[in-house]
Amino acid sequence: MFSEHMHDLLRETPEDVEEPPRELTVEEAVDLAIVVQQNDQLAEAEVIYRQIFAVDPENPRALHFAGVLAHQMGRSADGAALIEKSLAIRPDAADWHNNFGIVLQESGRLERAIEAYHRAIALDPSHARAYSNLGVLLRATGRPAEAEEAYRSAIRINPEYIDAYTNLGVLLNGVRRTEEAVACFCKAITLRPKHPEARRLLALAHCTLGEIDAAVRIFEEWLAEEPDHPIARHMLAACTGRDVPGRASDGFVATTFDSFAASFESKLARLSYRAPVLVGAMLDDAGLEPAKQFDVLDAGCGTGLCGPLIGRYARRLTGVDLSAGMLVQAKDKQLYDELLQTELTAYLQQQAGAFDIIVSADTLVYFGDLAAVIAAAAGALRAGGLFIFTLEHDEASPDFVLRTHGRYTHARAYVERLLADYGFVADIGQADLRMESGIPVPGLVVRARKVVGAGG
Repeated sequence: MFSEHMHDLLRETPEDVEEPPRELTVEEAVDLAIVVQQNDQLAEAEVIYRQIFAVDPENPRALHFAGVLAHQMGRSADGAALIEKSLAIRPDAADWHNNFGIVLQESGRLERAIEAYHRAIALDPSHARAYSNLGVLLRATGRPAEAEEAYRSAIRINPEYIDAYTNLGVLLNGVRRTEEAVACFCKAITLRPKHPEARRLLALAHCTLGEIDAAVRIFEEWLAEEPDHPIARHMLAACTGRDVPGRASDGFVATTFDSFAASFESKLARLSYRAPVLVGAMLDDAGLEPAKQFDVLDAGCGTGLCGPLIGRYARRLTGVDLSAGMLVQAKDKQLYDELLQTELTAYLQQQAGAFDIIVSADTLVYFGDLAAVIAAAAGALRAGGLFIFTLEHDEASPDFVLRTHGRYTHARAYVERLLADYGFVADIGQADLRMESGIPVPGLVVRARKVVGAGG
């Protein structure tokens, strides 16, 4: 299935293509390529576009949707260049400017993406998707009032626009207008009763209001319909304190972060995290020469936010993550020598003495019991190696607690005890990792050095 943005990008749907007993015209070949592309046959579509360009290298539709294809295949820079070329030929195509904005947005070129959405709206004032996409970026760039107006414009144009209600709810919850946010999430669920993200966000909003029982009912009803849904099961444990797992399940992590990769609103929220910068600063302060001389692991690499901060130390940089969607984003940065979709602890247990440095930004917050992963990291590091990571912190709690937002908090004394048990000497600092609903999230930033001779 395509993400919502992929459906946006490919919204021009030709009539069903029947193979005629003759050669296709160029436009028929473009129609065929788009259909093949919509069916997720990306390599086959690329071959067709290549054949089209051999005959008609300036065909605007082929340029545009080949650009979309390049973006789908992880070559966003190439995709943006092709789409820009198509717009030079067809500057009045509002949908194409919206598509251009999506590709620019997912490449981190936010101001240019905002310009593209404004252009789409100027050409077509009824373009609800462009308004909603614009709202995402206005919120991300610190303009919440303008973002709210953009979302509300999308809703006025299309009163059944689920994603606009969801994004508006996220914005309102972030500025502590929680009751209004609840109304938005309720509307999204009314429009699509089994919308998983709206359900989760509605339950979290109830938690923010202190209405834990309401959140529990949402997750119990969800599980009654889908007994094995990993998000509903994990979040019910977080709300009730019953059947709390030692760490978040693989299914919860993969499902959650695949949705982040597909939804730019959620992905942009990660850019406000300080965890990657804090991890990078801890590494810079370790006294190592940044001369690309170490084997480095980015443990839970996500979209690769740590890559630019640690790459100058790496002779070889490896990233591991459970989310295929996030790894696609990391690959696009072209910073890693190897990217692997695998569970972290199991991977580390197979990498005896393989690394000089392991970093993990905002990943171990999905582990409650840290013993296994710290032991595995000790085994995977060479003598004197560094393990640098962040955790969310609550000294008033027991060793670890699963909170209603679905992440674990840890006590500093627990972390210090485990690191000593597994052969580390640690420096631990405290810092705010992010803002959540306008409130700083306190955390620990840990740099642990493996003592010479210690093992896993």
